[in-house]
Amino acid sequence: QVHLVESGGGSVQIGGSLRLSCTASTSGRMFAAYSMGWFRTAPGKEREFVASISWTGDSTRYADSVKGRFAISRDNAKNTVYLQMNILISEDTAVYYCAADGGTRFPPDDFGFWGRGTQVTVSS
Repeated sequence: QVHLVESGGGSVQIGGSLRLSCTASTSGRMFAAYSMGWFRTAPGKEREFVASISWTGDSTRYADSVKGRFAISRDNAKNTVYLQMNILISEDTAVYYCAADGGTRFPPDDFGFWGRGTQVTVSS
């Protein structure tokens, strides 16, 4: 089991930056055994993939809409994954969710554990 808690959301102006954090509590397996991902749900839209990172952090994936602006990273010693978001635009407004997968494939086909989300609002 993995319990995920996101933090760092808030309101920011267009062009600004935010860093989201997701801290995991695991039972039975180390945090490093899980690949991690960030997803988001914008108002009136379906959930979409944002970024993912492999167990050691040596592989990452990004949605085209955030490439060059967002960076995912992890600190296995702190059981935490981060999403650094730069050059924010209004379309980035969404609830951002952290997710974990305990499988052996990267990127995973699906994520089995989810946090409750943190709101990010980008406005002028």
